[in-house]
Amino acid sequence: MSELTVRALSPDTWPAYADLVARHKGVWGGCWCCWFHGDAGGEGYEGNRDRKKQLVEEGRAHAALVFDGEEAVGWLQYGSPEELPNIYHRKEYLATAKQLPDYRLTCFFIDKRYRRKGVARVALDGALELIADAGGGIVEAYPHDTAGKKTSASFLYNGTRTLFEQAGFAFDRKKGTKNTVMVKTVPPR
Repeated sequence: MSELTVRALSPDTWPAYADLVARHKGVWGGCWCCWFHGDAGGEGYEGNRDRKKQLVEEGRAHAALVFDGEEAVGWLQYGSPEELPNIYHRKEYLATAKQLPDYRLTCFFIDKRYRRKGVARVALDGALELIADAGGGIVEAYPHDTAGKKTSASFLYNGTRTLFEQAGFAFDRKKGTKNTVMVKTVPPR
C-alpha cells in the first residue's frame, strides 16, 4: 500500500469512484450509496449508478474518496441533511434532536482488500478537511457502538463509535439499538 490520499467526489473523480463501486457489484445490492439521498434504491444497479452520477454532476453528492495511487479504495459520504435526508432510526432521531447538523456523515465503504488497515480513518479525516474547506459547521455521524466486540467490517457502514471518539467526536445520544449520534464542530479553514 502506497501513501493514501483523499480527493473529493466530483465529475473528475467519478471514473475512479465508479470503478470501486463496480468492483463490488454496486455495493450493498447495487445501491451505489443512493439510499441516504432519499432514493429508495429501487432502480437497480444501472438506475442507481445513473442517479448517483447525475447527483455528482449536479454537485449534490459529496464524499471523501481515498486513493492508493490512482485507484479509489474507499470513501466516506457526507452532505447536508437536505442532501442526505434518509438515516436509519429517523423517527427516533427526529424525536430526540435538538437541532439538525450542518453535515451528516452517512456511509463508509472500503475495498475488501483494504479493510482493517486504517482506510476508514483516512476517509474520516479527509471528509472533515473537505468540510472545513467548505466553511465548516456542526457535523454528525451515526456509528455503531460495538461495545468492544469484533464485528465484520462489511457491516460497519457507519464506522464505529471508537473511530469517531478517536477523531474528536463527542457522544450525543443513542439511536436505535446499536447506533449512536456523535457530534463535532469543524471550524472553517
